[in-house]
Amino acid sequence: MPAPGGLPWWGMMREIGAIRVAHVDLTPHAGREASALLWLDESEQVQWRRFLYPGPRRRFALCRAVLRSLLCRQLGCANTQLNFGYGCHGKPFAVIGNHPAPISFNVSHSDRRGLIAYAPQGKLGVDVEEYDLRRDMELLIGTVFGPSERADLAQLHGHHKVRLFYKLWTIKEALIKATGAGFSCDVAKFEVPPALRQGTTGTFTFPQHPTKEWRVEYLGNEAFAGSIAYEAGSDAGGNDG
Repeated sequence: MPAPGGLPWWGMMREIGAIRVAHVDLTPHAGREASALLWLDESEQVQWRRFLYPGPRRRFALCRAVLRSLLCRQLGCANTQLNFGYGCHGKPFAVIGNHPAPISFNVSHSDRRGLIAYAPQGKLGVDVEEYDLRRDMELLIGTVFGPSERADLAQLHGHHKVRLFYKLWTIKEALIKATGAGFSCDVAKFEVPPALRQGTTGTFTFPQHPTKEWRVEYLGNEAFAGSIAYEAGSDAGGNDG
């Protein structure tokens, strides 16, 4: 079994207090996928075989191998000791010796890129999306964004509109992933604050939970959109911003 960290298709992208965000290269590479499979346990290999197409199989194997490597390094455990449990909405958590491990993490991938965020504690969520000019944005704009978000998008054209569309999309996805609610949360029922739409960091509160504050940081660049959300005031985010 390769030593933790000996996986050449990932690198550290961002540090926010105690939070770490890793970027995973998911471009096709038979040798890397073969190495990644060595990290997967029996149930994960069964899951890998169930994917009907090469792309999802590759993304699952490469991201899961890096996730295992990072968690083992942080927790000081062997890969064989690490297992995963799942919350009521399907969000995974790390398990060692039949007990939840003291670490929080979240994974997202899109085509050739993956992001893995992790921290010693505190809820967090991450989302990544590669820009896709072929996507029917107008249909989605009318169903997942609120009035002021739609107004901002209506003023833009071309790549500027694409960039804002994916920025808002990843921020919303990161927020609902952080809560653990997943698809049970309707993203059309809340809006990204104007200051966060225009900047890269900010705070957010869900209308139905006004006393609970989340920190959000936009991680996108020219190649992809990406966002992370985490509990404000927790040790996970330290004192950054």
